Amino acid sequence: MHHELYMKRCLQLAENGLGTTYPNPLVGSVIVHKDTIIGEGWHRKSGEPHAEVNAVRSVKDQSLLKNSTLYVNLEPCSHFGKTPPCSDLIVSLGIPEVVIGTMDPHEKVAGKGIERLRAAGVKVTVGVLEQECLALNKRFFTFHNQQRPYVILKWAESADGFIAPLHKETPQPVWISGEVSRQLVHKWRSEEQSILVGTQTVIDDNPRLNVRDWAGNNQPIRLVIDKSGRIPARSHIFDNQQPTVVFSGKSVSSGEENIIFERLDFDQDTVPKLVKALYSRGIQSVIVEGGRQTLQSFIDAGLWDEARIFVGGASLKQGISAPTLHRENATRYSVGHDELLILSKP
Repeated sequence: MHHELYMKRCLQLAENGLGTTYPNPLVGSVIVHKDTIIGEGWHRKSGEPHAEVNAVRSVKDQSLLKNSTLYVNLEPCSHFGKTPPCSDLIVSLGIPEVVIGTMDPHEKVAGKGIERLRAAGVKVTVGVLEQECLALNKRFFTFHNQQRPYVILKWAESADGFIAPLHKETPQPVWISGEVSRQLVHKWRSEEQSILVGTQTVIDDNPRLNVRDWAGNNQPIRLVIDKSGRIPARSHIFDNQQPTVVFSGKSVSSGEENIIFERLDFDQDTVPKLVKALYSRGIQSVIVEGGRQTLQSFIDAGLWDEARIFVGGASLKQGISAPTLHRENATRYSVGHDELLILSKP
């Protein structure tokens, strides 16, 4: 049996949806008849057909389905959401065998899809390349199992450990990392559901927090901390170009469709409250891009999953120190002239 080979193909297909399926997971599916793939599909966008449906539709000779095996990296759904249940579709088509990477933790599925298939006499195998399947949907699983988004910390620092100069003449970024690294950051932004910065970063850099240097139009939700309402009204984050949530210490109304002010209690334990607010908004992933205080507060709260740190070749001599994080277990890559460190929380 080539279960692992076909599951690997499911994972490749599923990854095509990274950044566009939120709040749904990444799912790929292949249909195999006599050791030959006769159908493939993946879930592209919430509200559109699921991977299994796309795989079935791609099969030219539908009569072969009754003697085929369907592979899928996540348990087929068993409930009516924006689309009908995939487990019912599989049963109705008479597909005799289904191989699943991992169970779905969503309360509306959670084993019910597998039960439905087995009750109808379908042979079901669960747990093929399970760790790879869990890793692919780390955002989805973190959200449903831990009731919080998957948190990625990202910053660039100089060779001597500073993330910004002490003083700047104009509100715009001072680039520490190179052009290739900045392009990679825009790719990352297109993959995550939201992007977060603190007050000082907006005041100092006036960032757009969008995806300009990467193909595709998947713009993340902008999340901004502005406890005391210090961010200037003319800042790019208020341009109404993409959904923006401003976490403020007071109740404010924006009057703009794409800009929401949400009141947050900043007295203590701000990060857990912030993370809870993101969960209640259905936000499954956030890339925290600065500044130092915001990044360090996530580290100190232990509420992060991954850190991506660019180290540039130049030294600043003085400036704002980079966040403090143990880096012994970092995986190191070269990106243009920069070094990229990737860390997973122990």
